Amino acid sequence: MLRISKMTDYATVLLARLAAAPDRQLTATQLAAQSHLAAPTVSKVLKQLHRRGLVSSTLGLRGGYRLARPAAEITAAQILDALEGPMALIECARATHQCSIESTCGVGRAWQRVNLAIRRSLQEITLVELAGLGGEPVRFAALERALRGGRAERT
Repeated sequence: MLRISKMTDYATVLLARLAAAPDRQLTATQLAAQSHLAAPTVSKVLKQLHRRGLVSSTLGLRGGYRLARPAAEITAAQILDALEGPMALIECARATHQCSIESTCGVGRAWQRVNLAIRRSLQEITLVELAGLGGEPVRFAALERALRGGRAERT
């Protein structure tokens, strides 16, 4: 099963908290309390997000963290890349791959297409949507029907 790591999940939760308060700086302690995550975990994730340019930080008494750019400009793909590196379902879908059977493999091209489709979808979803700040709630029943029917609808 394709699944994101807990750290990526935590990063999304923290970024959603920051997106909900775009005019405020929040400390790691405040974010830990709001998200019900352990403070050391929050600090670790925030450092990674800072290194990857998704959050900015200010030191000092009135310091804290905030989004480095508007939530509408941060994508699910960027969050995944920040915590896990570029997504690749199979070795030959990576930018630098080392597959010993690539020249004789008949399935790599199809899996690369699947990888690209997932990547494009992740680039279309913004932090605004992930944080539930986009207005209309997601209708999961409609999405599930669309997926069963072989076509994806935005809900």
